[in-house]
Amino acid sequence: QVQLVESGGGLVQPGDSLRLSCAASGRTFGNYAMAWFRQAPGKEREFVALIRWITDSTHYAESVKGRFTISRDNAKNTVYLQMDSLKPEDTAVYYCAAATGVVFIARSNQYAYWGQGTQVTVSS
Repeated sequence: QVQLVESGGGLVQPGDSLRLSCAASGRTFGNYAMAWFRQAPGKEREFVALIRWITDSTHYAESVKGRFTISRDNAKNTVYLQMDSLKPEDTAVYYCAAATGVVFIARSNQYAYWGQGTQVTVSS
């Protein structure tokens, strides 16, 4: 059974940085795509970033491009989301997700496995 555990959220001020981690376990993730989504109160869950484990290719939502960086550590089976220049509109619960055979990367229903989420609050 795949298990995803997020950590690293918190309360920061605008302009600050945070690094989220997603520790993955349960199988070999070589052919998986790993993604970050976020959900703000009253809004739908939205795609943030994706990394394909075997190719290391990455994709980002336009709203975070140039500020967020997704990466992975093979030895630790962990995916990271480095978030810089944070804005109040980045406030949300951030979720890690995993799947094989992802085509429409921004669609949450493409992902079979989800973590429990970690809260990120950006406020002065």
